[in-house]
Amino acid sequence: MFKWAQQTLANVAGTQEPEYGPSAILSVAEEAKETPYTETTSADLKWTAMESTCVETQVFYITSDNGPTIFVQVIYNNVAGIRTTCQFNTKIFYVNDAKKETLWSSTPLKNHEFSEDMQSFYAADCAVELSEDGTSYSIKSHNDDRAVVNLVIKRTAPGFQVGKTGKTLFGTDLKNPWGSMRHVFWPRCVASGTITTKEDGPIDFAGGRALFIHALQGMKPHHLAARWNFANFQGPEHSAVLMQFITPPSYGSTVVTVGGIARDGEIVFAGTGETATHVATKEDTENDWPEPTQVKYTWSGTAKDGSKIEAVLEGGLEERLDRIDVMAEVPGFVKKIAGSVAGTKPFIYQYYPRETKLALKIKKGDAPEVTESGQLFAEATFIS
Repeated sequence: MFKWAQQTLANVAGTQEPEYGPSAILSVAEEAKETPYTETTSADLKWTAMESTCVETQVFYITSDNGPTIFVQVIYNNVAGIRTTCQFNTKIFYVNDAKKETLWSSTPLKNHEFSEDMQSFYAADCAVELSEDGTSYSIKSHNDDRAVVNLVIKRTAPGFQVGKTGKTLFGTDLKNPWGSMRHVFWPRCVASGTITTKEDGPIDFAGGRALFIHALQGMKPHHLAARWNFANFQGPEHSAVLMQFITPPSYGSTVVTVGGIARDGEIVFAGTGETATHVATKEDTENDWPEPTQVKYTWSGTAKDGSKIEAVLEGGLEERLDRIDVMAEVPGFVKKIAGSVAGTKPFIYQYYPRETKLALKIKKGDAPEVTESGQLFAEATFIS
């Protein structure tokens, strides 16, 4: 009864949960034992738009050889079933011009709604639309004249989710879970269109390599995960994505990692055989988090022909692009409902090694190892 009361208080006030242990989480890795991954259809890209506490996002990352690195994102956030807010974010990293500051735009959206099939999102001066054939997204936003977005992201390889559903479940009765985590990926895409800024005018992203992720955190984010690692590698021939979260002790500090590797026209492999390691770190003197300086990401799985495949990407992260104080970006109403949680101080560290491009090394069966240089956008997130 005491744990039930603690959990109820945590749901309402944002306080820490009791320690249920690893039996209260069903990792998507269990599904992946039988079905490593599923190629997605338009039906898998529907917005859930939960009426209880959740954070649901669609985010598009674009990298290019010569231009800026960017992401654009729409966020649907429900707080305790009391209030729903939506936000559109644009971030432009001028990675080839050290003199220019990163442009960050985060705009509240008004009058949000979804298409009848729940596959497209609309708000005042904003639209994120899935094409009829399910192969591209159109992203338009005129909410901030500092960054007017008019982009199209078209996949050049199938999308995937790990397992059959892509879901990790949380709860003491996993047949009736009280929370979930799910990711859907388009790992290899091509961009077109522009973002128009006051300083630059239209920035053309035609031909940029892109990644799309649809993510649903179906309960309070700080209850789901204490830490995150994310890697997005885009090379001339291959794309690799890795998403890892580590739960708080309330769910046994369980590590869940999903990802895959794709090339034009196919998923090479995908599943839960990935790792993310901070090989070297330095203490951030402002908040005491161990900021990574050198990383190692690995992928392991089975190709369609049954061959074993392993891949590795490792090296220095160089100087970070940004460090984000998440609570500084959270609307005041959300902070009030979430409450202050002991030990929670979420920061996101973002990286894009520029001086030395990192290389993805892929080994398939007895074939010679393939090495491919490309762009890495990486994040390390510390929450609690």
